[in-house]
Amino acid sequence: MSARNILVINCGSSSIKFALVNEAQSTFPLQGLAERLGSPEAVLHWQLGDTKQSLDIPGADHRAALEKLLPLAQDAAGGKLDGIGHRVVHGGEHFTGSSLINEQVLQAIRDSAQLAPLHNPANLVGIDAAIALFPGLPQVSVFDTAFHQSMPEHAFRYAVPEFLYKEHSVRRYGFHGTSHSYVSKRAAEMTGLPVDDSSWLTAHLGNGCSTCAIVNGESRDTSMGLTPLEGLVMGTRSGDVDPNLHSYLNRTLGWSLEQIDRMLNHDSGLKGLSGLSNDLRTLQEARAAGHAGANLAFEVFCYRLAKSLASMACALPKLDGLIFTGGIGENSTAVRTRTLEHLKLFNIKLDEEANARCTRGVGGEIQAPGSPRVLVVPTNEERQIALDTLALLDA
Repeated sequence: MSARNILVINCGSSSIKFALVNEAQSTFPLQGLAERLGSPEAVLHWQLGDTKQSLDIPGADHRAALEKLLPLAQDAAGGKLDGIGHRVVHGGEHFTGSSLINEQVLQAIRDSAQLAPLHNPANLVGIDAAIALFPGLPQVSVFDTAFHQSMPEHAFRYAVPEFLYKEHSVRRYGFHGTSHSYVSKRAAEMTGLPVDDSSWLTAHLGNGCSTCAIVNGESRDTSMGLTPLEGLVMGTRSGDVDPNLHSYLNRTLGWSLEQIDRMLNHDSGLKGLSGLSNDLRTLQEARAAGHAGANLAFEVFCYRLAKSLASMACALPKLDGLIFTGGIGENSTAVRTRTLEHLKLFNIKLDEEANARCTRGVGGEIQAPGSPRVLVVPTNEERQIALDTLALLDA
């Protein structure tokens, strides 16, 4: 049987990230991004092999962009697409794994939209457009939250009245599940450990950040909660704050819930602390030049990350390794070094040369001899979505 081709689609509110994944190839034959959709500046970028191209698509919505990119995917796949895998942010408690899309699955995604109002509606737009354009092609939804449905109740419940959970689904869900799942399995492969007898602490660090405790291939706890705001300091998100901050700002400044929500999600985190940028690369340059805000943002980011990893260790029976992944986790040697300096009780020591080597897609172990294991594992959410899609096609 020839190697199969899966198109992976990740729809945001004004963008579509896509990749063609061939199960026999380590690189993507085609990948790209449609951005600024719905505006006069809408544009489609793609890379076919080593060739990069762009096409202006002024005013294009998600469906119009998909009508342009799907033929590109078909051509790159030699005319044979075997399925489409869709990233869906929130599946609520409906899904413990990926699902072939049917009307019941679509309704469950709609029902979960109140839990992810910025993401699920956009995900649905991409699904609806792909189904309309390829009605006979198997399509699969892969949920950010599904991996964390293995968390025990004592990890996912909030200490609030029970009716809020039973009637309104107020609980901790967690996100970045596709990435945490992928890198923990990859770490087991890299170290020769069986997935079903391994325990990992994972740190997915990008503009959004989360930690996870993974035992025998299953999530036992994670730092994000009902929404992606809970947990670590992120690019523009505050992470954990006192829950009474809302009422305090309302009383003292007269801010509305909408103003407070926007501040915590879009104007906080590294951006808010530094007063400069949400991009860690910019902050590290500014920090080296003596910028006090950039230095504070860096220090708070690393300390809160270390604090979260230490708390996640409560869910592990043993520690086979600590994994860094995501754009920051894979590339910032300084974040890795400073974070581990805070974890003194773990007795972790880094090999500085190995740490410096693991950037720009290079993974591997970075601990010094005799130290607990620390790995840099480049994530590949698109390949994990494709693998999930293929597994459902095989079933």
